[in-house]
Amino acid sequence: MSFQKLLMTVLLGALLWGCDNSPAVDNSALSPESGVSLGGGGRPNAARWSRSAVYGSNGMAATAHPLASQIAIDIMKSGGSALDGAIAANAALGLMEPTGNGIGGDIFFIIWDPATEQLYGYNGSGRAPLGRSLQDLKAQITALRERGAMPDSMTGMPHRGSLPVTVPGTVDGWFAAHERFGKLPMSDLLAPAVRYAREGFPVTPVIAYYFERNQAAFEAQRDLIEELDNANTIWFKGGIPPQTGQRLRNPDLANTLEIIGRDGRAAFYEGALAQAMDAYFRRIGADMRLEDLAAHRGEWVQPGSVHYHGYDVYELPPNGQGYAALQMLNILNQVDLRNYARESAELFHYMVEAKRLAFEDVARYYADPAFAEAPLSALLSNEYARERFALIDPNKATPEFGPGEPKLEGEGDTTYLTVADANGMMVSLIQSNYRGMGTGLVPDGLGFMLQNRGELFSLDESHPNVYAPGKRPFHTIIPAFVMKDGEPFMSFGLMGGAMQPQGHVQVLVNIIDFGMDVQTAGDAARFNHDGGRQPTGVDEDLLGTLLVEPGVPAETVTRLREMGHRVEVDASGAPFGGYQAIMRLPDGVYVGATEMRKDGTVVAW
Repeated sequence: MSFQKLLMTVLLGALLWGCDNSPAVDNSALSPESGVSLGGGGRPNAARWSRSAVYGSNGMAATAHPLASQIAIDIMKSGGSALDGAIAANAALGLMEPTGNGIGGDIFFIIWDPATEQLYGYNGSGRAPLGRSLQDLKAQITALRERGAMPDSMTGMPHRGSLPVTVPGTVDGWFAAHERFGKLPMSDLLAPAVRYAREGFPVTPVIAYYFERNQAAFEAQRDLIEELDNANTIWFKGGIPPQTGQRLRNPDLANTLEIIGRDGRAAFYEGALAQAMDAYFRRIGADMRLEDLAAHRGEWVQPGSVHYHGYDVYELPPNGQGYAALQMLNILNQVDLRNYARESAELFHYMVEAKRLAFEDVARYYADPAFAEAPLSALLSNEYARERFALIDPNKATPEFGPGEPKLEGEGDTTYLTVADANGMMVSLIQSNYRGMGTGLVPDGLGFMLQNRGELFSLDESHPNVYAPGKRPFHTIIPAFVMKDGEPFMSFGLMGGAMQPQGHVQVLVNIIDFGMDVQTAGDAARFNHDGGRQPTGVDEDLLGTLLVEPGVPAETVTRLREMGHRVEVDASGAPFGGYQAIMRLPDGVYVGATEMRKDGTVVAW
C-alpha cells in the first residue's frame, strides 16, 4: 500500500472511530502489526470524535474545500456580499471538486436577505431537450440495449452519455442571484477560480478518492459515452486519476470562466460558449441544441416550511426532494424523540420509518410542477402527518408502505456550501452534476463535464415524473434554512442523493432535540436508508437496507435487526453525505461547521 493510501485510510478510520454507495475502507493498515494506533486523543468539553465549531462575526464560509472557503472570505473582505462569496466559492469548487459539481450542472439557493428580512428560494434546474420525444428516447435506449452498450441491470434511464443530459442551470443561477444580491463584478468573483485553473491547485484526499471511483465508473460504462477523450485529457491522463497532493490544472475551464466573467450570462446560453456546446452536441450525435440553451431560465420560488419543536425549517418545493425532509419532521412531530436516548434503536426506528413513509410520497408526487400538479400543502398538513405516523409500528419495521392520499385543501401548491456576511446575509447553496462527475461528456475546449440529471426521469407514461421535452427531472439537491422566532437561525445542507432529506432531519434532531452544537451534530454517526420506491418508477427493494456508521452502538444495531430492519455497518463515510452549516447567534456571532467526511473547512473573520 502506498504512503498516500495508508495516510488516507488512517485519517478516515480515525475520524469515523466512535462516531452514493462505495467499497468499504481497507482497514488492513490499522492492524496492530502496522504500528498505527487505533485510538484518538481526548478533548476538553466535547465529544472526543468531534472538534470545535468555528466562531466569527464579520463573515464566514463553510465549503467542501479549504481553498474555496478562503476564496469566499477574500471576496467578502474586498467588499463583496455573502452571495458574491458563495458564487466565487462555487466556481472554485467546480474546478477543485469536479467529482461533485461544476458549471455543467444545476444549482439551488435559499438566501436570507437582511435588507428585506425575507427568505428567497431559487430553482436553477435545467430541462430536457425540446427536440426529443419520449418515443424517441425509448427507441434510443432500445438501440443501446441491442448493441450491448446498456446492461439489463441498468433499468430506466442510462447513467452516462448524452441521453441523461439536461440544460446546465448553474451559470444562469449565478447571474439571477447576483443581479439581486451581488455587489462586485462577476469577473472579480470568477477571477480566483480562473487563477487556480491556470496555475494549478493541490488535490485533496477525499476528492482524490472520488476521482478514482469516477474513472472506474466511466471505464465500466464506456460504451454508453459517445466520447471520453476530452475527460481523460483533463483528469485521467495515461489512465491514472489525480492523486492526493498532485497539482492539477484546467486551462480550458480558466478560459471558459474568463469568458463568462467578461461577457456575462449570454455567453453561456447564446454566445460563444453555447455555440461551442451546440457544435459538440452535433459532433457526438446528441439531441441537445443551441435552442435548448437559449430557452433556459431558472425561477425564484417560495420556500415551504414546517414547525418543529420551536423552529421553522425551510426547504424548496418540487421538482426537488426538499419537502421530503419537511414531511419527515411533520411525522416525527407526532412522537417526542426526546423521550428516547439518542443512540437508542427506538429513535433510529422512528426516523427510518418516517423516511420510508415520506419517500413513498416522493416517488408518487414529486415532479416538475409545470407538468404535474402535486398536493403540496396537503402533504405538509398536520392531519396528513398524523395519518402517516399511525402506520408506524413502534416495535417492528413495516415490510412495505404505500404512498398516501392526502386530502386536498384547495389548490396545492453535489456540493453544498454556505456563506454569511457582516450585514447578516446568509446563503444556502447546493450545486451538482448528479451522479459523480456527470455524463462523461466534456464539450470540446470548455473544461467542464455535462450533468446526467436526466437519469432521474421516469419512462412510465402514467408517472408524474415521466420524461417529456422541455421538462425538468426530479431533483435530489436541496439547500435548507432554519428560522427561530422570525429570525435567521441556521443555513445548512447535507449533500448526497437520497441521503439529503434524511441527513437534514438527523442533524436537526441532534441540534434541536438533543442539544448538540453545530459541529458535533454533523460529526455524530448517521444512518442512510437505501432503497424503497423511486421517483424514476424503477422501484427497489421496498424494505430497503439501513446503512449505519461504526459509531452506532452494537446493541442498537442488534435491536434494529430484531425489529426487522436490514442493517449494514459501513465505515467508508461515503454513503452518509457531506454537511456544512452556519448558525447565527442572537448577537450576530456566526458559528460554523463543516463535514469531517469531506476535505472542507470553515473560514471566518
